[in-house]
This record gives sequence, structure tokens and C-alpha cells, in this order.
Amino acid sequence: MADAHPDASPDASPDASPAAGPDDLVLRAPRPSDEPVARDAQAALAPEGFDFGLWPDGEPWLAYLDRLDREQRGLDLPPGRVPMTFLYAEVAGRVVGRTSIRHMLNDTLCVEGGHVGYAVLPGERRRGHATAILRRSVALLRARGVGPVLVTCREDNPGSLAVITRCGGQPDPGWPASRPHGAGAPATLRFWIP
Repeated sequence: MADAHPDASPDASPDASPAAGPDDLVLRAPRPSDEPVARDAQAALAPEGFDFGLWPDGEPWLAYLDRLDREQRGLDLPPGRVPMTFLYAEVAGRVVGRTSIRHMLNDTLCVEGGHVGYAVLPGERRRGHATAILRRSVALLRARGVGPVLVTCREDNPGSLAVITRCGGQPDPGWPASRPHGAGAPATLRFWIP
């Protein structure tokens, strides 16, 4: 979830980022030279069962970057996918996290996922990066004419709940908490950022 600039253009380059806040976090597209960064980030998040970047094993890095570009433009989308922009969050030249900005919602994303999904690397947490990522992601969506923005998180994730609240997220009063992973699983909650 993230911090953004109201003047961001929907046609901005994927490397363009809203003006950095006090933490100087910028959002940028993954680059051809980022393959080692992506591998390290994926390894850091794997123990948590979290995916850093929608990059399946065996897909060549440059083919992956080309696929991300096509997905951003809404070209050759597999069934069930929506156009989305995938960006790295960087501070002082170091990748600290990532965001997936979905340009629209489908039935699945309305229940779990929403418009924005983000991750902060374990060694970079509790520094305000998640809040900056969400604010900037929301601003990029607004620049595309999307709003309000739907964000979801599990009820057992107090960090994300705090980030969403800091970014103006309001619980969806008409949405019963869903349990998409089974009866004993934590509920998925929905929030709208106006």
C-alpha cells in the first residue's frame, strides 16, 4: 500500500515515480540488470510463502520483463488476469519492496487482492516503506482515473491493517469478512481508500 503524487501521468514511463516523500522511496519498473535482485528478494520472502514478483521458475528474465510490459498495456492477458503495472520500490538505489497495481478489478480481486498488492523485504520492514508504497500506488491509480481504490488484507496481519488505515483506508461496511482459504483460515478484509 503506498504514497503518491497527484500530478503523476497515466502515460508516465514505468520508471517514473511520484515525488519521493521524506524517505525518498521511488517506484520503478524492473530492469534487465535486476535479475539478481529479484532472485535475492524472492529467496528472502519464500520462507513466508510470499512471492516477490510473479516470476515463475524457468521463465527467462527478459521474457518476464516483456510479459510485464504486455500486462501493463493489457495485451495477451491470460484468462482471469487484468492489466496491471508491476514496480519495484527503491530507496537510495536499493530495492526494498514491490507493488502490483491492478488497473481494474475482476470477481477474484474484489474478494482478495484488490487494486494494490505490495511486499516489503524482511530486512526493510518497520521503516515506513509499506505506507510509502501504498500511497504512491494509489496516486498512480488515481492518475489513471481509478478511484476509490480497493485494498484487502488478512485479519491476522496487523502491519498491513495499520498501513491501510494510515493511507485512509476505510473498512467496507457491506462486506462480511471472507475466508477464501477454508473455515479455519484468517478472514480477508476489504478497505476502500477514497
